[in-house]
Amino acid sequence: MVILADVVLSYLPQFNNAEWRVFIKKLADYTCKPIRSFMPQDMPFDLSPLVVMVLLQMVSSLF
Repeated sequence: MVILADVVLSYLPQFNNAEWRVFIKKLADYTCKPIRSFMPQDMPFDLSPLVVMVLLQMVSSLF
């Protein structure tokens, strides 16, 4: 849910400096940052939240 909230809030620039927005961004970056290091840097958009959500779904279906 945090990753999805971060993706939606990234399209709303009026909330970029809000304290709660910064907190959500930090929580989402905790899981997305390791994935971003493996992704190509020259892509025009960030697919790391999608990769994290797919990986979480795969892990949850295994257990």
